[in-house]
Amino acid sequence: MSLVSANEVYAIPELVSFTFTPTEIELTAPSTKVDFELVVNHPIGIESSKVSVSLSSAKKDHNLSFDLYRIDTPINKNLKTVTFAGNFEIPRGIKADVYEVVSSPVLGIAPKNSTGNPISPSFKINKKMNTIVGAETDLIVRSSGDLNFDYQTFIGPSHSTTFLLARELPNLTKIVEPIWKVGETYIPSDYYELKVPELSLGVTSKNPEICNSDGKKLTFVAVGSCSFFVFTPKNRNYVYKQSEQLATITSARIVQELLVENIGTQNSVGLPKLVKIPRVSVGTLGYVTPKTLTPSICLVSDGFANIYSGGVCKYTYQSEATSSSLASKIYELSFEITREPQSIEFNLPSTIDISTRSIKLSATASSGGTITYSTASIGICSINEGTLNLLKSGNCAVTATQVGNSTFSPIEVTTNLSLTGKTFIGKKVITCTNGKITKRISGITPKCPSKFKIR
Repeated sequence: MSLVSANEVYAIPELVSFTFTPTEIELTAPSTKVDFELVVNHPIGIESSKVSVSLSSAKKDHNLSFDLYRIDTPINKNLKTVTFAGNFEIPRGIKADVYEVVSSPVLGIAPKNSTGNPISPSFKINKKMNTIVGAETDLIVRSSGDLNFDYQTFIGPSHSTTFLLARELPNLTKIVEPIWKVGETYIPSDYYELKVPELSLGVTSKNPEICNSDGKKLTFVAVGSCSFFVFTPKNRNYVYKQSEQLATITSARIVQELLVENIGTQNSVGLPKLVKIPRVSVGTLGYVTPKTLTPSICLVSDGFANIYSGGVCKYTYQSEATSSSLASKIYELSFEITREPQSIEFNLPSTIDISTRSIKLSATASSGGTITYSTASIGICSINEGTLNLLKSGNCAVTATQVGNSTFSPIEVTTNLSLTGKTFIGKKVITCTNGKITKRISGITPKCPSKFKIR
């Protein structure tokens, strides 16, 4: 006989698997038989030759029991892993419900602990057998398709309630109190947590003249007492569940009004700079923080405006809604930041002969900024990288532009000059060939002689 360690002597049987098939039955079907299998392990061996299994309904008002037997025959008590199996015909007269499956204790070969007491654990199903929320490891027993599982399909509400009932607070991302006022709405999912995805939260009103329901939400239409039910409907799996609430609906919230005051025109001297603006308050609720609409020009905060550039600074005020009043309308304010004017010194001769071909443009701005040049006198003159090209006689208008910056205003100056003289027409030279004979022909529009080709 081999030696065993103290740990093995005092070890208890461990569950390997506990399953059944099918995972649900229909009481009106031809067969209600279910096969069960329990597999346990012990380092020395299993003493038990059979194990009892009990089925208990969700409310523990229906209980069944039967035996599973070892499949090793003859029984080998030194076998470390043992399977108990059997089947059971579910009586047709039991209640349709979910049934928890639990085994009786299983004894190991050395089923005593250090105090001399038997070590004999019972086991429950250790894997997911179905998708019914709240009964994933249970046996599903239906009658004519119905399960009638009495399960807490939703929890809440998160808000205070007239009825002092014990309730589990929902795990909502944001906990808020409803606004019990005329014109407001009540959406159950804001205050209750649905635990069964296949269902949906509904709401119904006992006082439609006070709180009207479309089945999905309540709308408070008059002052008075509103009694309503939040519920999940019955379906083939779950029974109808409801939460009754009573609320007092008071008069509607009013829109807040703000007293806002604009400021006058500012200048761009000393930018960036900070200027004070009037603060806007909402009664005892404190000051309203403005929102900037033109961040490239200014950033507005409570009582101040940081100005970065000339232009129009725009910002808005809107107070937030409270449980007693609605948000204000959006008030938009603005003020102008004027930029410093600048000048351009741009001189061109009034008349110039086109034989000059081109002239370099040169202008300076009082701001010191870069100047660009352009012309609309197409065909008379053209501009390329600050050089004015004289094409033919006529009037040439040249515009010098400085786009300005955060401090200086943009400016442009146009100068006209008269182009005189005859257009220079240069001669072209081409090379023509006929076999080994080569000729160079010149002219305004030169052409090769007969039988010669241009090379």
